[in-house]
Amino acid sequence: MHKQYIFKDTINQLATPETFKNICHEHHEGESMPSSEQLGHIVEKLREIIFPGYFGNIKLEQAKMPYYLGVYVNEVFDLLSEQVLAGLCFACQTPESRDISAYSEKAKNIASEFITQLPTIRQQLVNDVKAAYEGDPAAISYGEVIYCYPAIRAISSYRIAHALLQLEVPIIPRMISEMAHSETGIDIHPSAKIGESFTIDHGTGVVVGSTSIIGNNVKLYQGVTLGAKSFPLDENGNPIKGIARHPIVEDNVIVYSQATILGRITIGANSVIGGNVWLTESVPANSRIIQRKAKETQYSDGGGI
Repeated sequence: MHKQYIFKDTINQLATPETFKNICHEHHEGESMPSSEQLGHIVEKLREIIFPGYFGNIKLEQAKMPYYLGVYVNEVFDLLSEQVLAGLCFACQTPESRDISAYSEKAKNIASEFITQLPTIRQQLVNDVKAAYEGDPAAISYGEVIYCYPAIRAISSYRIAHALLQLEVPIIPRMISEMAHSETGIDIHPSAKIGESFTIDHGTGVVVGSTSIIGNNVKLYQGVTLGAKSFPLDENGNPIKGIARHPIVEDNVIVYSQATILGRITIGANSVIGGNVWLTESVPANSRIIQRKAKETQYSDGGGI
């Protein structure tokens, strides 16, 4: 018996619309799909632009820098325009509202606006690298931090993705952040708001939820979760989305490894949260929270961990 007849029942089941109505994307002629491969190439090119001399082939002679940067910036513009267009088409709900020419012009405008933000993104990452170097006695140089620290790869992807999300680019920012998550084990949602001089030590298992707000000069250790409690439900039993569900971490806070901070609570400025703490209530500025033993937490106004 031929295999096409053996699999006939399975094929018919797989082709039944009811089984894939929520997980099938209807592709239309002339539209490109977002590409993880192309987005990875864009992120690597952006790293070459942001950290010249560390990645790629940018020559550091001052006279040649404008030439090399010009080539790379224009390449990123072209590639990013294509991916933003793919994201706009992908997120469009109805064929009637699709206008490829209008979307194409919008994608180019977004890519252009993003390019103008690169100096700001570089300065943010310069501060992040400095924070990582100064906060880690094992760091030998800025170069080691840039080359080797997974936190810098994850944070640079976050800074790029967040800028694109602020420009209302659909799906592409999340793809970039999840690519960094897969690569580093650090999960930072692109819609989180993170201030200057942010650093993550070691990094594996860190989670920063979508509505988290992190101030300046904040340091997280491995395994830290800035998460949400269970979804509230509406009158029909459906999860309510679009509400602030994650913590606010104010300036100069340190959160040690495996701490779990859940819900829309505030960690006051200059606080230290000890390892393995489970926290669902706000704490004032200058707090020291230490997990002494199971189900017992100590609050104090000073001292160290």
